[in-house]
Amino acid sequence: MTSDLQTVPAVTATEVRVLEGPNLYFPKPAVKVTLDLTAYLEADTDTVRRVARTAGLGTSQVGDPHTEQRQRVIARLAERAVRQVSRASGTSRLGVRSRPGNDLAFVVVSFVWRRRGSAQALGESVAPVLEAWLRDGDVVEAQAHTVREAPAGAPPRIVTPRIPVASVTGTNGKTSTTRLLAHIAMTAGKHTAWSSTDGVVDHGEMIEPGDFSGPAGARGVLGAPGVEIGILETARGGMLLKGLGVSHNDVSVVTNVSADHLGLQGVDTVDQLAEVKAIITRATRPEGWTVLNGDDPRVWAMRTGSPAKPWVFTLDPNSPAIREALGAGGRAITVLDDRVTVLTDSGVPDRLVSIVDVPMTISGLSRHNVANVLAAAAAALGLGIDRSAVVEGLRTFRPDAALNPGRMNIYTAPAGLGGHCTVVVDLAHNEAGLEALMDVSDGLVEPGSRIHLGLGAAGDRTDEILENLGEIAGHRADHVVAAHKAHYLRGRTMEELEAHLRTGLQRTGVADIASFPTELSGLQALVEAAHDGDVVAIMCHAEREAIYDWLDEVGAVADDAPDIRRKVIAARGEHEAEEAIAALWEDDDAERRIETAGSLHAAYPEDARITYEYGGTFDSAGHEQRAIELYRSALEGGLREPYRHRAVIQLASSLRNVGEHDEAVRLLDDLAAERPESVGIAGFRALALHSAGRPAEALGSLLAVVAHASTDEDVLRYRRSLTAYANELDHDAS
Repeated sequence: MTSDLQTVPAVTATEVRVLEGPNLYFPKPAVKVTLDLTAYLEADTDTVRRVARTAGLGTSQVGDPHTEQRQRVIARLAERAVRQVSRASGTSRLGVRSRPGNDLAFVVVSFVWRRRGSAQALGESVAPVLEAWLRDGDVVEAQAHTVREAPAGAPPRIVTPRIPVASVTGTNGKTSTTRLLAHIAMTAGKHTAWSSTDGVVDHGEMIEPGDFSGPAGARGVLGAPGVEIGILETARGGMLLKGLGVSHNDVSVVTNVSADHLGLQGVDTVDQLAEVKAIITRATRPEGWTVLNGDDPRVWAMRTGSPAKPWVFTLDPNSPAIREALGAGGRAITVLDDRVTVLTDSGVPDRLVSIVDVPMTISGLSRHNVANVLAAAAAALGLGIDRSAVVEGLRTFRPDAALNPGRMNIYTAPAGLGGHCTVVVDLAHNEAGLEALMDVSDGLVEPGSRIHLGLGAAGDRTDEILENLGEIAGHRADHVVAAHKAHYLRGRTMEELEAHLRTGLQRTGVADIASFPTELSGLQALVEAAHDGDVVAIMCHAEREAIYDWLDEVGAVADDAPDIRRKVIAARGEHEAEEAIAALWEDDDAERRIETAGSLHAAYPEDARITYEYGGTFDSAGHEQRAIELYRSALEGGLREPYRHRAVIQLASSLRNVGEHDEAVRLLDDLAAERPESVGIAGFRALALHSAGRPAEALGSLLAVVAHASTDEDVLRYRRSLTAYANELDHDAS
């Protein structure tokens, strides 16, 4: 043996991990061995050929050093090492798989197991065998002896369910979907237990707080006394580190897959993350259902690896995934004519409930929650829950701190600069989550108002994700502060996290932001800076309870479904009585209009918009004095645009009609300064000036605005002359 070969680094196993349940490699318990095979990657071709012959592999395509082909060959050598030790120790048939790692020097080999002690010993034998082969030795028999002599150990701790079980995973939405599904099951009268990142809950009572989105959560749920349905939020970390917590599930739900937690446990790409999420689909019973997001190609592709029937959910009723699911004997659920609708191959749609009647959708505003509603409804029906209970559960699940804490909880709070603002508390832990939070904020903010955002993230996000979060915030929020999560720094410093957030913000032109050490202090500062009608959004992870307590202290009130609906309508620049207002002005009878508007005013006595419309009915009927009173009341009541300036015009016009010319001119002077381009305002101002005995000024001011603002071809041609005449008239008037 050459001296060079003797200096090759030793083969090492960087990890021997015993996985208790279905996992990335097998649908049953397995051992995962991660090997550092730098020695093989660097070895000369003849050496690797010799080892390949020893292992019983072909020798012609061993690959050059430091190539992907070499990595694939040494992965096969690792598999052969496991098989030879296994056979020598007395196990002739063993499921073994190997795959290249993300680094050329690493490979992963896995095999199924029944007893922990002997499985651990077999896993630890792989590196010594490979190192001996590399050095032209053979320790297979010695390692087999070690395996035979090792204590057999305990069997897997995996739980075999005896009740219906649904497993829920995904990058976003899995907690909300789990909670909604549990609520539906309880609405049906089933004793329900569920696990999530919050803890283990037995029929609404928290019995074990903490992150139980792994196998321990499954054991807690299925061990709850009298439980009839179990629902398991299933995170990637638990599946990678321990395997799935149950031997099988009856329904699996995958909400979506996007970039999150990359660079951890060997998962560096979104495709690799999707492979991990698919573990629950492969463990679904053949007679069960795999509920998959048809709008996410990676998720929808998981149907091919699942033994269960596909049940697609999609926001697009014309999605090709619907046809594919029905063609495969499955089902679909979508939004058809604004209703949650189940589709089967019968061709007869089953319309469950209107979207606006499902509080979790925030009056249909939250598209990601609409998707979660579809997923939970399909899973509930797949578990055999009665249709009527599903509908009732959807109608009664509120996105508040009681039923869905930390997920789009919406409050009305006193604004620091007067009036009331809307506060939205949401986890928003990644790019998709922040986009969803901004979508909801956009849908709640009143015209002319601002969105304030408390921006923060956990330290286990990549630099790229942190910078992307900053860029999203800069594009979509009007005012941003950093609100840090001291308990979730995960190896970073606040300064490092904030530097990456600021990099993203700077891409959008945001030069600087204030910084706060906690989520609560950031939220307090934002509310203090808010005006009436503003929205304050906080990315809340670490201090949820403290934020709820503070909101309660300052008199904030959780919004219910009607409150949210009113805000959504107001954000559109509309009124909840918009249809009644439109019908009012379609009536040609002036006195009947006054009577109808009076009824509306009685129903909304403090509503500035209704007061304004009520004033308009008197104005149109020639009752100027009463119109003036109501217009003033509407403006004093905080009438917002686009109705505020209209009310000023109408008030000024009514004042002119009753002889109060100077007051009319004053109001229109102020309005013209705000909107110098408005020809309409200029016209009413000219009328008021003329009535006030200032005809030259009236004509001059009107000509000036026409010359400046009109796009008429003749005005454009003679703009200079018209402007000169307007200036001359203005000079004469002065």
